[in-house]
Amino acid sequence: MKLRHVFLILGLTSLIQAEPKAPLAPEERTNGARTLAAVGSISRHIKTSVALILGEKDHPLATATWVGADGYFLAKASDTPLLEYSKIRYGDNQTAAIREIHRNVALDLVLAQAVGVTGVKHIGFDSKPQTTAYGQWLTSPAKAGQEIKIGVVSAQRRQIPGEGAAIGVRMDEKPIRGGGVRVVGIAEDSPAAVAGLRKDDVLLELAGEKLSQFQRVHEIIRQRQPGELLELKCRRGVVNLTLQVRLASRSKILQNWEGEDFANGGISIRTDNFPQVIQHEIPLSPLDMGSPLLDLAGNPLGINIARVDRVTTFALPAEIFWKEIQPLIEADRHPPKALKP
Repeated sequence: MKLRHVFLILGLTSLIQAEPKAPLAPEERTNGARTLAAVGSISRHIKTSVALILGEKDHPLATATWVGADGYFLAKASDTPLLEYSKIRYGDNQTAAIREIHRNVALDLVLAQAVGVTGVKHIGFDSKPQTTAYGQWLTSPAKAGQEIKIGVVSAQRRQIPGEGAAIGVRMDEKPIRGGGVRVVGIAEDSPAAVAGLRKDDVLLELAGEKLSQFQRVHEIIRQRQPGELLELKCRRGVVNLTLQVRLASRSKILQNWEGEDFANGGISIRTDNFPQVIQHEIPLSPLDMGSPLLDLAGNPLGINIARVDRVTTFALPAEIFWKEIQPLIEADRHPPKALKP
């Protein structure tokens, strides 16, 4: 190495050591407070418009959006398959039982009521079409109303075709003497993994049907929707087990076979087969699905329905679901009187 090169390197090293980069002041590290000031006037109402659905052992399942002051709410159906065994947490850590009213599989929404709850701040959805533009700013509550987040519309409204359901297993194509199908691989964070299925387990029955060929497993699952619960019987060594497996979107399984989305906060169990979506990039989690989506003026645009990847969330436009949900609420509030004999 030439002498002048040595002096140059030494000089640069001395300069770096002599003038270290000063740490950023707290106000320079984020502009979050300043940015969120744009929704300051509506943030309180947004935060109180949601609640948290809890499952067994108070495990968080999904976010609920209040759609009636008398306790009616909407949630993501595929995340809440057993609402009758769940409860809702709202307000100042209050809880209530849940009464399910209607499950719309096509839209992946469930309408229910928190028993005995009144006076909640609800979102006033409308059936009139609302326009959204690419790059438009939006806002939504996160962490059951503890935070308010903002982002932009990141694509044009469109239909999201369905690619079917899956449980996330690879199976041996060779038949087993005495029946059954052997599992040779399980996807990370898949319904099979969550249900407790393991490599080398032998699948004996699915949805009440005995199994002898691996193709039949795919056929049974293709007839179902993501989010549905199926009973699965298997053999592990000499022990027979019965598991409950909740189907996921096939696209979720294929995109996440090795668990790439763990670092990205996860994705929803159902991510496709929607008649129309508003796509945005608000940084929400799968647990935030079911929360409302609004513009910066506080106008309700839809309901968040699927966390697809690190930068993509789908929301159902209000005009898609409210024309079906509103009559169901009114009918439940005012049921027809019994006819006199």
